Amino acid sequence: MGDGVVGEWRQLINVAYRLLGSLAEAEDAVQEAYARWYALPPSRRDEIASPGAWLTTVTGRICLDVLGSARARRERYVGAWLPDPLPGRAGRPHGTSGDPADQLVLDESVTMAFLVVLETMTPAERVAFVLHDVFRYPFAEVAGVLDRTPAACKQLAASARRRVRTGAPAPAGGQAETVRRVKEAWEAKDIAALVDLLDPAAVMTADGGGLAGAALHPVEGGPHIARYMAGIAEKAPGLELLERPVNGTPGLVARRAGTVLTVAAFDLAADGRVARIWVIRNPEKLRVWAGDGAPSPR
Repeated sequence: MGDGVVGEWRQLINVAYRLLGSLAEAEDAVQEAYARWYALPPSRRDEIASPGAWLTTVTGRICLDVLGSARARRERYVGAWLPDPLPGRAGRPHGTSGDPADQLVLDESVTMAFLVVLETMTPAERVAFVLHDVFRYPFAEVAGVLDRTPAACKQLAASARRRVRTGAPAPAGGQAETVRRVKEAWEAKDIAALVDLLDPAAVMTADGGGLAGAALHPVEGGPHIARYMAGIAEKAPGLELLERPVNGTPGLVARRAGTVLTVAAFDLAADGRVARIWVIRNPEKLRVWAGDGAPSPR
């Protein structure tokens, strides 16, 4: 990428990850967009006033195609499908590596809770909402991605916004302290303490992808989740739990012999108890996690 478009890479990765929830698919989409750019004759590239806008439009269309085929692929997926969990940067500044995970801005639009709500949207709603509400692209540009009128794109974003309002639990502070207490209770196999920390209507969803052991269906109810967690602790001697940021919010990483086996993200109810737990065990989704929870080299 020897010309001015190289500077668009990070922005496009950020857009594509929020559109797809998959780091590998986001990277593939951006690489395909760049491949199409360089496949243009030089004279055609010279005619394009804003290469960044062109690349965003093409990346958005590629992501739209991927989202359109995702439903069929998810139906074949073993168990629940969850977005890829993102590690923290271990203090490294942006852009110090070529790893896509290191290019991502960790804000409220990449929390696991937010990404899970995005999964409930239609592909067109998701594209309109992410491009306009998250990245502030005008509806005239969104229309070029979706091949619809700006007015239609505005309606799609409004519909998506309603899903966010109804699907996202109320924010609650103190998540780091709650996660720490969950860790301590889990390590102690203290079912009563876990029940106290969990909302009675809490839901735990696990993603093993058929490649790692995981509950195929969500575990519902605080007491059921507490017993499930205690049972895992009994069966997993030598497992080490670490407090680590997951998609920018406090979470837990479980590793054995330096290898990350599980990443857990949490969302709290308004009263500060845990309302949702997302457990990612599919090793293909944990490749960017090293033994200490920092991004691993490629």
